[in-house]
Parts: sequence; structure tokens; C-alpha cells
Amino acid sequence: MKIDGTPYRTIWPAEDGWRVVIIDQTKLPHGFETVVLESEDQAAHAIRSMQVRGAPLIGATGAYGLALALRADPSDAALAAAYDRLLATRPTAVNLRWALDDVRGQVAALKPAERAAAAYRRAAEICDDDVATCRAIGEHGLAVFREIWEKKGRPERLNVLTHCNAGWLATVDWGTALAPIYLAHDSGLPVHVWVDETRPRNQGASITAFELGRHGVKHTVIADNVGGHLMQHGMVDLCIVGTDRTTATGDVCNKIGTYLKALAAHDNGVPFYVALPYTTIDWTLADGIRGIEIEQRDARELSHITGRTADGRLETVGILPEGSAAANWAFDVTPARYVTGLITERGVCPASREGLAGLYPDRAA
Repeated sequence: MKIDGTPYRTIWPAEDGWRVVIIDQTKLPHGFETVVLESEDQAAHAIRSMQVRGAPLIGATGAYGLALALRADPSDAALAAAYDRLLATRPTAVNLRWALDDVRGQVAALKPAERAAAAYRRAAEICDDDVATCRAIGEHGLAVFREIWEKKGRPERLNVLTHCNAGWLATVDWGTALAPIYLAHDSGLPVHVWVDETRPRNQGASITAFELGRHGVKHTVIADNVGGHLMQHGMVDLCIVGTDRTTATGDVCNKIGTYLKALAAHDNGVPFYVALPYTTIDWTLADGIRGIEIEQRDARELSHITGRTADGRLETVGILPEGSAAANWAFDVTPARYVTGLITERGVCPASREGLAGLYPDRAA
């Protein structure tokens, strides 16, 4: 995707071939800055601090983190230690574990001298695969968008509600939930996006709005609790969100607040779709509510907020009364029964064991 006319991915090798460059998403939307990662520790910090965020991008960063670790020390002990440190940075998104397992499996049987180069190659392949996967998700999602638009009599605009950020900044490129939106916009479908602000980190207001605006997609930022009202008044044609982990039975774990959007959509007969790549499916889990570890983040994300002042300065201020406690659960689980369909790189299926197994018989086995 493009920023001011220049195409970017969210992560790429530096010119020297071994360091890794990322977009620092903690600076968005007020500044566009890149950061160079030179060590596994810096990759871990980038994931933990949310300089990179979004399940697919976390996985890609973890893969490059292992490569950086092996460049410094290719021993078995160093590989095991780096794997454990990187895995501990974000417990909910399954893509991180998938990518780390993949790279470790590629290099473990190699001679130590061969490991770093192999890890870099595999990390690059993971990134390229994510781009192709997200583009395919976009194509299948576009077909869903077109079908809904046609059934509604080709209205002047197709109103889509999304939550958090599942765009190209959450992946290597294109995005998951936003990929169909970009393809719809590019094809001339009159799409308009209701962008949930997504408290407490405001990924919708700061990141989704930023990338949609830079691509020219019409959008309106709304408070998190407005979605139900819009659905009651016929102002939402469909909802589409991403996911950090989806169980083999179709339960969906996504940014906190997703469950409430799904309930409102169900009550108002609004289609609720989830877009995901195969790397986000956890085939080992059947019950998302009891089986998925829900990350609890620093309460400061809830108690403080950063913004730009009238004179252009960035300031962080507290918004809670002195002495009030705050708790910050980062994700919730939407049961499969509230999901209209799962949009994957292989097609669209019901949110069920049978639906996923039909698209992924090789992986479900």
C-alpha cells in the first residue's frame, strides 16, 4: 500500500541484508517513522510495545527476530532461548507461535553455520506468503461485498463497520478485514467505512483511519458504542473484523469489544464476517472462551491518552480520577454462532468445524 505515493510494506530487510526495518506504529497517526531492528531483543521490544501489531505482522516480526538471534549466536541454546523470549511477548495471537515454530523447524536440523541464512530466507518467504494470502482474502471478501450491494439494490454507498485495525498495517501488506474494502474502493464499489475508535489504544481512530485516508477510502470515525445505534437505524450493511486467533470450531478472538459488535449485528440482522489467514487458525482448540489466554495489558493504556495539541506538540495526559484502579483486557471471544462467515484465502465458509475443515482438509487432519 502507499503512503504519500510511496509503496510500503510494514516490515522489510534493510539495504545491508541483515537488519530489519519496521514502521513504528506507536507514532501514528501524527508521525510516520521507521525503526531499524538489529537484535532479537529489539524485535521482542517492537512486538511487546506494539511498534508492530496485528497477528500476521507479529508473526513476521517474530520470524525475523529468530533470524537476528541466530546471526548473533546460531547455537541450539541460543535458538531455544530466543524462541521462548519472542513467544512470551504476546500470548493471544497464534500467528506468533506459528511463525516461530515454522522457522525453528526449518533451521533446527541444519549446521549452526547455516542457520541464520536459512532463517532470513524463511522469514522473507513468510512475508511474501502473507501478502499473497491477504490479497486472496480481499478477492473473496470483495465477492461478498458485491453480493450484499446487489441484494440491497445497489445503494449509493455500502456501509461497512469495522473494529480495531485489520488493515495493511496489521499484516505485511493489504490487510485482512480491510483488504476487501481496498479492492472494493479500487474497483469502483461505493464503499464507506464506519471506523470504531477502538479504546483503549484507539487503533481504529489512529491507524485504520490513517491508512484508509491515505488510500482515499471514504470513512467516518465513531465512538465504540455507536455501532449498535447505527445498526438499529439501518445504517450498517455489514460488519467485518479481523482475528488474532480462531478455533477449529469457528470461535473468534479479536480486539476487546468485538463480541459486543457481533451481538448487536445478530440482534439487527446485520451480516457479521471475520477475515483471517490460515496462520490464525488454532487447530488445537475447540472452545475459545475457555481455551484462549486473554492478554491483560498495562492499565496505563486505559488511564492515559496521547494527542496533538493546538500548537503541534504531542502530549500524554491522564484521564482518570486520582486513585481509581483500571483493568485492561485486550481481547474477547465471539462464539461461532454469531459469525455469519469466515473469509479466508481459500474462500468463505461457515464459522464451524465442518466449514473450516471443508476449506482446510489438509490442516484440519
